[in-house]
Amino acid sequence: MKKILFLALVSSFVMADMGGWSQETDEDKAQKVEAQRLCKIYTSKVSKYKETMRNDDLSHATLANYERLQSKYCLDSAADENSSH
Repeated sequence: MKKILFLALVSSFVMADMGGWSQETDEDKAQKVEAQRLCKIYTSKVSKYKETMRNDDLSHATLANYERLQSKYCLDSAADENSSH
């Protein structure tokens, strides 16, 4: 009896790894799309802001914030792409 139960559990985990239960939800897909969109936005903001920024503390803080957000969303986007392959 224990062998049958063990076999059932093992086969259910194998099926989960093959995509049986690990389907990506619409919410996960929407989060990936949003992270990619924000990555593009902040990448563009960083490059444009570097071209036109002033040389004072406030502008450097703004640039640091843009770069922080860029790295956050671009890393989230890259991690999602790597986990889906």
